[in-house]
Amino acid sequence: MPSFVQAVPVIFVLIWSTGWVVAGFAARYADPLWFLFLRFLLAAAVIAAIAVATRAVWPRSPRALGHALASGIFLHTFYLCGVWWAVRNGVPTGISGIMAGLQPVFTALLAPLFLGERIAPRQGLGIALGFAGIVLVLAPKLLGIDPAHLATVLVPLGVNVLAMLAVTLGSFYQKRFIAGGDLRTTTALQYVGAALSTLPLVFLFGAPDAQWNQTLVLTMAWSVLALSVGGVGLFLYLIGRGEVSRAAAYIYLVPPVSALMSYVVFGEWLAPVQLVGMAVTALGVWLAVRRA
Repeated sequence: MPSFVQAVPVIFVLIWSTGWVVAGFAARYADPLWFLFLRFLLAAAVIAAIAVATRAVWPRSPRALGHALASGIFLHTFYLCGVWWAVRNGVPTGISGIMAGLQPVFTALLAPLFLGERIAPRQGLGIALGFAGIVLVLAPKLLGIDPAHLATVLVPLGVNVLAMLAVTLGSFYQKRFIAGGDLRTTTALQYVGAALSTLPLVFLFGAPDAQWNQTLVLTMAWSVLALSVGGVGLFLYLIGRGEVSRAAAYIYLVPPVSALMSYVVFGEWLAPVQLVGMAVTALGVWLAVRRA
């Protein structure tokens, strides 16, 4: 029977993959930036309560406090707000999914520079296969894009790319400056930083607008408890236990698993090329994360 440590990557991928479904439901009833601000605020409150109840150690120095707040801006504000804003402003879901596959690529390219991590040839091959698999999974959606429409989303597309670069840099920041801190208090402070930095974006690029109903309440509950608390906690746990590049490689599995979820939830048909892409992605992740 696999141990909890061995099961963490699988649990992380399954939880993180629901983010695409959550974004789809939330966009129907709320401004995405306002929704994310409330999500960050509630996540900070929940995790802070857990930290207090379990007597976790809070950062004492202004430097440690600043690092926690800053990492939250990279990992949550720039990343999620950038992706959600880009999708809301014209970036097709398929293209945005491919942008998610850029994180392991950015990580592999920058890890030797920022952290001195060595990327073995086997891991490099796995990263390349993972990205190729993502392209195959999303190819049917990409082929249906009108080239004339693509020119109107260049700015949102650039924002989407910057969002993936931001979460990559946030992972490096987490590994270098916060890896030794208490995960509970650090995560709570990260969400405080994310909420504080997202609120101005609401009034600059969005609006405090939401139509509260049962669907939106359930979507918020899942976003806070499963994604913000569970998913992010598992991702930070993976970063803390190993190399950033190894942890980020699991992100490659998210778009294929999300496609499977879309098939189950929304009845979206999967083409044979997408099934092949999922297999290629799984092989790439296995090569990238397995130890010699």
